[in-house]
Amino acid sequence: MTDPVLIAGGGIGGLVTALTLHQIGVPCVVYEKVRELKPLGVGINLQPNAVRELYDLGIGPEVLDRVGVPAREWALVGLNGNDIYAEPRGLEAGYNWPQYAVHRGAFHIALLEAFRTRAGEDAVRTGHASVGYAQDDEGVTLVMQTEAGEVRARGSLLIGAEGIHSATRAQMHPDQPPIHWGGAIMWRGTTRAAPIRTGSSFVGLGTHRHRMVIYPISAPDADGLATVNWIAELVVDKSEGRGESGWFRPVEISEFAHHFEGFRYDWLDVPDLLARADIAYENPMIDRDPIPTWVDGRVALMGDAAHAMYPTGSNGASQAVIDARTLGQCLLAEGVGPSALAAYDARLAEPVGQLVLRNRGAGPFGLLNMVDERCGGEFDDIDTVIPPAERDAFMAGYKAAAGFAREALNEAPRMIAQGARV
Repeated sequence: MTDPVLIAGGGIGGLVTALTLHQIGVPCVVYEKVRELKPLGVGINLQPNAVRELYDLGIGPEVLDRVGVPAREWALVGLNGNDIYAEPRGLEAGYNWPQYAVHRGAFHIALLEAFRTRAGEDAVRTGHASVGYAQDDEGVTLVMQTEAGEVRARGSLLIGAEGIHSATRAQMHPDQPPIHWGGAIMWRGTTRAAPIRTGSSFVGLGTHRHRMVIYPISAPDADGLATVNWIAELVVDKSEGRGESGWFRPVEISEFAHHFEGFRYDWLDVPDLLARADIAYENPMIDRDPIPTWVDGRVALMGDAAHAMYPTGSNGASQAVIDARTLGQCLLAEGVGPSALAAYDARLAEPVGQLVLRNRGAGPFGLLNMVDERCGGEFDDIDTVIPPAERDAFMAGYKAAAGFAREALNEAPRMIAQGARV
């Protein structure tokens, strides 16, 4: 019997990889370091290119509508509350697939349940933290630490999907620079509130150094209230060293709300939104420098292990989905071996590395930088600050780089043909 593909990391990327391998008939086992997977985190976005792939995996509206809501609009708003740029999203923008805003933890658990249902409970083994690997001509050995001590697993390939602190990446690139922090702090949370604008709008408000991002991650209830996800962002003096502080540290609203006291408009009261929050977390906006290759023989990186990026493009999870599906494509074309991983690397490593840098440079929020440079963030008529053609060209360039330009996506064939098996 062929050794299974080993997947180190049971996050979103690791589980979509596992679902993809199961779909194309490749045995796999997921090893996750935590003992119990829980619905952690707050809101994330799934772009239409990723939603298409989830649909093809059988993760359709019956799942996604349970953990999130289709997005209808993406908008940037200046400091004085006037629109900089707004456009429809998903089906309303002419895509063949919606864009979704989902609760990260609920989506993660839905993927976990789907894979366990399809592959069996033993296909996900928790309490196994990857610490290293060894490989030879016939396969790869994953070394892990458990409560009982060190254990090893033998596989045909190893996919490192352990996130930004990936041990697989650290072994593959021992001289990689430390995690990069540009000085931005994010406070993230949710509030039960009436959704604004279309009722399902993603709104970026403020400047590139001082802003709010607000969008619902549930449909409104009978009282008209939805779970509204918000991200409060502020660039601080890097000498404070907060980029090295705890990841997703629970905080009190009073620790940061004063920075956003002036964000009051006739259509939105940010201080009130924050004051009524259910929960709040602090974490630095961090990423890693691109690496020249995601592959070492029978070992490949994917998701944040390969390309941890700033959330400015709202496409970190979406790119992990595309990684998984591209890997599946390459396995179908090349078989379960190093040549498939080499093809996967050739397809993605360089362009996604450029996307990391584009997101570090503010991604689609770069329009806020331009407004700030030209008028300080306050204006009466945006057309006198940035002409419509210039705004449209800026956004089109980002969508093309991120892989969700509408016509290209709508016209592209399925990444993995229905019924395709290795």
